[in-house]
Amino acid sequence: MSPAPRGPMKMPKPSEDAKAAFARVVPDEPAVTLRPMFGQMSAFVNGNMFCGIYGEELVLRLPPAEIEAVKKQGGRDFEPVAGHKMGGYVVVPGNWRVKAPVALIKRALEVTRTMPAKVAKKKAAAARKG
Repeated sequence: MSPAPRGPMKMPKPSEDAKAAFARVVPDEPAVTLRPMFGQMSAFVNGNMFCGIYGEELVLRLPPAEIEAVKKQGGRDFEPVAGHKMGGYVVVPGNWRVKAPVALIKRALEVTRTMPAKVAKKKAAAARKG
């Protein structure tokens, strides 16, 4: 018996307010880039994502012990698809737009900065017509 067919994955769309607030809380430094990812906004350092928004929520990359500390304050594992945890990321509790977790965002940047830089993937050459 084959699995039940799945419809398209529904991703929450961030509001313009959430996008603007996110741009304000991301550290302003030359190594940091903002770019869209799967309809969301994300911040990268050396090609690695350190924080982003998923719909209206703020998501951060942190070490396991620090993720657990955030979860004890009301945060939760980041699951872009129910039941599929994205390891290394946590959803920040509360209204991050009213009270930005600046220290946590800076920590996410610090941690991610130590990771090896990602090299941009080369795009496949166009197929030759023969």
